[in-house]
Amino acid sequence: MVTDVKHLLKRLGKAIGRSQGLRRAACWLLAQYIRLVWATGRWTVEGGAAARARFAAGQPFILCFWHGRLLMMPYCWPRDRAINMLISAHRDGQLIASTVAHFGIATVAGSTTHGGGAALRAMLKALKAGESIGITPDGPRGPRMRVGGGIIDIARLAGVPVIPATFSATRARIIGSWDRFLLALPFARGAILWGEPLAVARDADPAACAAARQALEDSLNALCAEADRRCGRTPILPADPAAPAAVAAPAPTAPASSTPAPAA
Repeated sequence: MVTDVKHLLKRLGKAIGRSQGLRRAACWLLAQYIRLVWATGRWTVEGGAAARARFAAGQPFILCFWHGRLLMMPYCWPRDRAINMLISAHRDGQLIASTVAHFGIATVAGSTTHGGGAALRAMLKALKAGESIGITPDGPRGPRMRVGGGIIDIARLAGVPVIPATFSATRARIIGSWDRFLLALPFARGAILWGEPLAVARDADPAACAAARQALEDSLNALCAEADRRCGRTPILPADPAAPAAVAAPAPTAPASSTPAPAA
């Protein structure tokens, strides 16, 4: 029975990926589900003084959270502040991009590793224009809860801090994906936590960048563990750093006559 359900979901996912109409409908439904979880839950937002100070001063920064904690993160961000999320160009990334667009979040296709040149230039351009950016430093393929070096390079080149954030909830399910995705359920008690900013000097050498990467990873993992504890959950552990990366689904190829998806 479980195998049949998994097979059905896999086929459904492929069908959604091939059809722009189904993809738009699925992303709209997911956005409504996120709103339902927020509206029916009792949510607290703690920390964030550094983020609010930079908002008030009109200064951008890099929002950082794990891929597995993506679901409720649109609610950590004020709608009147521009943000550009770095999202994979693969099929799963397109679904995420279309979903967060319902919350006024723009996206840049790419990653800090694959297709990184164009994505890096787009991120630096947004930061120079005074717009913050958001990055899941273990995405799009993992290892889970391990920081890749790309986010540190962007922080160093742009001269802006990285501020971590996360969420947890009392009522939730952990999806058996590479990132142990936390699916919050309606009527939960939830917590969104902000961490302290991390700055990377423009002249930081490789050793200093490696130390900053480890400091960010430790800070974000500690923040997630604290959020989980506050919600009565057993903290999710990071993956073995030597674990192989997950294989991302390829971006769907739409027929020439298809109606284009709405811009993020």
